[in-house]
Amino acid sequence: MELAGFDFAARTRIVFGAGALARAGALARELGGRRVFLVTDPGLVAAGHAERAAAALRAAGCELATFADVSEDPDARDVERCALAAREARPELFVGLGGGSAIDVAKGAAMLLANGGRMQDYWGFGKTRQPLLPLIAVPTTAGTGSEVQSYALIADETTHQKMACGASDAAPRVALLDPELTLTCPRFVTACAGLDALGHALETAVTRKRTELSALFSRDAFRLLSANFARVLAEPANLEARGAMLLGATWAGLAIEHSMLGAAHALANPLSARCGLAHGLAVGLGLGAVVRFNAVDPLARARYAELARAGGLARRAHDDAGAVETLLEWLAGCLSAAGLEPALAEHGVRAELVPALAEEAARQWTGQFNPRAVGQSELEALLGSLLARG
Repeated sequence: MELAGFDFAARTRIVFGAGALARAGALARELGGRRVFLVTDPGLVAAGHAERAAAALRAAGCELATFADVSEDPDARDVERCALAAREARPELFVGLGGGSAIDVAKGAAMLLANGGRMQDYWGFGKTRQPLLPLIAVPTTAGTGSEVQSYALIADETTHQKMACGASDAAPRVALLDPELTLTCPRFVTACAGLDALGHALETAVTRKRTELSALFSRDAFRLLSANFARVLAEPANLEARGAMLLGATWAGLAIEHSMLGAAHALANPLSARCGLAHGLAVGLGLGAVVRFNAVDPLARARYAELARAGGLARRAHDDAGAVETLLEWLAGCLSAAGLEPALAEHGVRAELVPALAEEAARQWTGQFNPRAVGQSELEALLGSLLARG
């Protein structure tokens, strides 16, 4: 068996556990940060999490400035406003508290603060010249995995194109995983974040860049997520389930860092930009169709089957095709458990938009890593199949 080569560097320290937020100040001081710039959003201010983080930082003697105006789907203007506020505060360290949006805005602001310019200048990888301030990422949703990734995903404010802007030192120095912070997640946010994380686990398992290392993260991510997705929706106060989802999302984020994503995410970005679908919802709606499309390839089919078995969805005795069918049935059940209609039309996506959506999806960077080649025609067919699914 030929094994794909890889180059692994553990850039992010992971601190996990209920109540771990209390360690934020001590971790900041370990990184040499006394003047701290906290990046978060209005919802987390209202939930009291921003003040909890601030209290932990102040208890360790940190001086604090806060930018609490991150939007749900941030674009380059959000990053510029955050960077301007950071420039006035003159921080020594960033803390990103929130979902992927807050963490990515913090990464982007660190890039602009150190290097100037606009986010469009850093589209791609390794385009920064000056080192970035360290970042502590504190996720409050179990979804994006941004807390362990070296990319910030930011939309162009004019074209709405998602720009993946990466640098090796954009990866957070610490990912502080406290499942207590996810207890206040509304049901819809919990569901969308979970679908996004499941998409990460499934897509990273089959991409062209997959390695034996990334596969370890994909497999364990799927094992944790598949066992706890329905459970956390049914028992939202279950801290054990919350913790498993949070850790699963982080493992899936590490898989992305080493194997990238595929067609489901290529489809999701224009659905969010043009039709206003939450990112995780868009991923979840497209995931089954993309799995079925990719499973035509024998190697992708075998890798999906391996995940289905690792997650306990299929027995070892199942052949690969049967294991994939079981996986597809389970994915449909995830949407049902979340109370989400499976048809794009039920979420306001009109048939006449499909060609434009497919054209935009074909330009998304993630599509190039899909195990089966996808261009505009394939993506248009996938979208068409999703319009009125039963």
